[in-house]
Amino acid sequence: MTAKEKLRERVEGLSEQEASEALRLLDLGSDAATAAFRDAPVDDEPWSAADEAAAAKGRADIAAGRTVSLEQAIAVLEE
Repeated sequence: MTAKEKLRERVEGLSEQEASEALRLLDLGSDAATAAFRDAPVDDEPWSAADEAAAAKGRADIAAGRTVSLEQAIAVLEE
């Protein structure tokens, strides 16, 4: 059985909602922005002690509730 035949068989077994989601995912493959991320080189820069310190500070801020909503952040940018 060819790949296309297998795909057709599987598509027939999908619900309408599943088929809609599969179609959306297939369409993403042709989106320029998605392709740019997909084809970008792997970030192989090593994680540094400074990176870990910054991440730890961020995690501590989240745990302590020192956060702002997306709406608040956008409002600050629009000022």
